[in-house]
Amino acid sequence: MGIFDLPLITRIRRNHGFEHATIHVLSHHVEDLSVVGRSDWHGFTLYGPLDTVEVERAATEALHRLRQGEADLAVHPRCGTVLVTTGLLTAVAAFLAIGLDGGNPRARFRWTSIPAAIMAATGAAVFSQPLGLLLQERYTTTGQPGNLQIKSITAKSNGGVMTHRVETTQ
Repeated sequence: MGIFDLPLITRIRRNHGFEHATIHVLSHHVEDLSVVGRSDWHGFTLYGPLDTVEVERAATEALHRLRQGEADLAVHPRCGTVLVTTGLLTAVAAFLAIGLDGGNPRARFRWTSIPAAIMAATGAAVFSQPLGLLLQERYTTTGQPGNLQIKSITAKSNGGVMTHRVETTQ
């Protein structure tokens, strides 16, 4: 049994996949959707100007579709996993390009390294997209909801930011 099979991690991965599936469904029903989500072992929270009835409908549909085998709904291209993968790989690529430049090692910054750093970072950004999706699919989400159930959905406005909390049980 690996770390990703531990009950706590499995709960988070299920909720994370459920969050993504809900956002996918919302994006097909809400024009110009602008929402951010955050998952934990008790459910997930959506931040953005959403109608509570629409969130309830989307969450119910998303869970149904996951149960019907649409596991691809659990992966989202704008997930933090993809962003972190992109940030990490582009930073390392740029750092290596500058560090491996054969210029004057005593120079504080090697301006001649900038084109190589840009090329390396761009290549890393292109490569990181599919890698981030793969990491998300295998490690940070799951499209297998198991016994996941919606416990409650509540809405609240925090300092002008509308939040919807989707509590789950497993």
